[in-house]
Amino acid sequence: MDMKKFSITIAGGGSTFTPGIVLMLLDNLDKLPINEIKFYDNDEERQAVIAGATDIILKEKAPEITFTATTDPETAFSNIDFVMAHIRTGKYAMREKDEKIPLKHGVVGQETCGPGGIAYGMRSIGDVLELIDFKDQYSPDAWFLNYSNPAAIVAEATRMLRPDSNILNICDMPIGIEELMASAIGLSSRKEMEVKYYGLNHFGWWTDIRDKEGNDLLPQIREHVSKYGYVTVDESIQHADASWNSTFAKAKDVQALDPATVPNTYLKYYFYPDHEVAKSDPNYTRANEVMDGREKFVFGECQKIIDNGTSEGTELHIDEHASYIVDLARAIAFNTKERMLLIVENNGAISNFDPTAMVEVPCLVGSQGPEPLVQGEIPRFQKGLMEQQVAVEKLVVEAWHEKSYQKLWQALTLSKIVPSAQVAKDLLDDLIEANKEYWPELT
Repeated sequence: MDMKKFSITIAGGGSTFTPGIVLMLLDNLDKLPINEIKFYDNDEERQAVIAGATDIILKEKAPEITFTATTDPETAFSNIDFVMAHIRTGKYAMREKDEKIPLKHGVVGQETCGPGGIAYGMRSIGDVLELIDFKDQYSPDAWFLNYSNPAAIVAEATRMLRPDSNILNICDMPIGIEELMASAIGLSSRKEMEVKYYGLNHFGWWTDIRDKEGNDLLPQIREHVSKYGYVTVDESIQHADASWNSTFAKAKDVQALDPATVPNTYLKYYFYPDHEVAKSDPNYTRANEVMDGREKFVFGECQKIIDNGTSEGTELHIDEHASYIVDLARAIAFNTKERMLLIVENNGAISNFDPTAMVEVPCLVGSQGPEPLVQGEIPRFQKGLMEQQVAVEKLVVEAWHEKSYQKLWQALTLSKIVPSAQVAKDLLDDLIEANKEYWPELT
């Protein structure tokens, strides 16, 4: 019997991650058959380069797949099974401001943590909700797989403001880290491991890691992290530049706060903000690295494919997070009950934590969506950190929804990265000025 073929819309067709996702989809047609791929973006010019190359790749590798690139919502979202959404409102130009404005105030400048993440979240919420509404209008039964950042704030917005839509919120960072763990102890893939993990997005801890036979791998991984962080011989393809190597190395110091677990790398921004600010160049941040590296590389490769009329010899490659999104779509499409880390409403998964918090925990994923696995009670240290952080995320969504200056000031003040209410206010005023085109007008 032939398997059903699926129709997929990639929202953010002009993203540098889109070619990697297309390549991964093509690599997995035996597991997730596809009859149509659509790109949707509100930047027609940017999307045209990625789409031009994709058109050639598809004609060469899978000519049976129908391909459309559009800026029209009805065309993009009609008769589809999945939306894979990875948008960046304001593009890298605004990411650069998210990183540089906080640094000007002596505060960590990072795109998903602290003031930068809050600024980005305030831009992202409206656009992600708009995409969900397009999907609900034209293909209400389709699933919206969201990995637009900052995932924690966006996930809270979807919980609060679109509770009845088919939405799954995911992040690739734990996947990248698990690949490094596997490499560190000589496994060929993270899929040889089964993990217990809890936290918020970019804010979590692994508490148990076993192989498929049930052998405990955590002591070996903990020992590696305590010496080297997540630095391994096999470097990450997606995260291979200097700033990422520094992040992977810093995990050693993050783990020292709770040596019984291994941590998500992003915790370094909350535990060692002074260190992060001291080593940052306020004139050349991660956004500049990406614009000069990944951005130029992907668009250059796509243009080369267009100019040559063939993808032969291209250096475009599959990204780590692309494999995850295919597994997720398969789990929903074929009810595989695969175990995956997702961002879901807590609802008792962490028994001593806010039931309405959007937490990141292992889930069994099937055609009805995710079934979170209970992680039990968590220790006071993690609970205290997470309560502070989840309050920030909820205040940001409330501030966006209510157009409240007061609540956004409270969110920034409550962020562990921001040293005082005055710095929070000064930062907020600068961020409002920089985001006039994107944020609701706050009163």
